[in-house]
Amino acid sequence: MSVDNQGLLAQLIRELVRLPGIGQKTAQRLAFHLLKTERDEALRLAEAIRAVKEGLVFCRRCRNIAEGELCEFCRDPKRDHTKILVVEEPSTLYAIERTGGFRGLYHVLLGSLSPLDGIGPSDIRAQELVDRLKDGGVQEVILATNPTIEGEATAIYLTKLIKPFGARVSRIAYGIPVGMDIEYADEVTLIKSIEGRRDL
Repeated sequence: MSVDNQGLLAQLIRELVRLPGIGQKTAQRLAFHLLKTERDEALRLAEAIRAVKEGLVFCRRCRNIAEGELCEFCRDPKRDHTKILVVEEPSTLYAIERTGGFRGLYHVLLGSLSPLDGIGPSDIRAQELVDRLKDGGVQEVILATNPTIEGEATAIYLTKLIKPFGARVSRIAYGIPVGMDIEYADEVTLIKSIEGRRDL
C-alpha cells in the first residue's frame, strides 16, 4: 500500500511535533522548509540524526553524552577532579559549560525525583554518584538541580547521601536576573535570591 504525498508530509509534521518546543505551526514551517531545501542538505540532516542515535552513548563515569566510554570532560586531565557539579540533564551541563565559569567534573542524574510520576531514587543516577565519592578525592559536590519541587526534593535526597563521605555539599544560588527590576520578580525568585545572598 503506497502512501501519497499528503500522507508523507503529514507523517513528517507528526514526527516534528513530537520534538520539545515544536507546535503544529512550527512543525509545518519546518516540513515545508525541508521540502524546499536541496536534497543533499536535507539528507545531511537525516544523516546527522542517524549518526547521533547510533554513535552517542552515556559516559560510564558521569552519565553525560559521550562518543566513547568517557565523555570529553571526564577525559580532560586539566579539569578539577576535586569538584563535581550535579545536574538533572546533559542540556543543563552544556549551558553551564558555555559560561566558562566551572572547571570541575559533572554528574548527570538523567532526571529528578518525582514520586507522583513514579520516579524514585533507583530511577536517577544517584548510586553512580555515591560510587564516585567512594573512590575518594572529591572535596565538594555542587547541586544544580532545577528550582522546582522535584529538583528541591532531589537536592535534599542527594545531600543525605553525600554527607557521610565528608565532602562539602553546596547548592547553586538562584536569584534576580541581571538587568531585571526587583519589583517584577516572582515570590519564589525573591525568596531564593535572599537565601542565596553573599557577603560583599
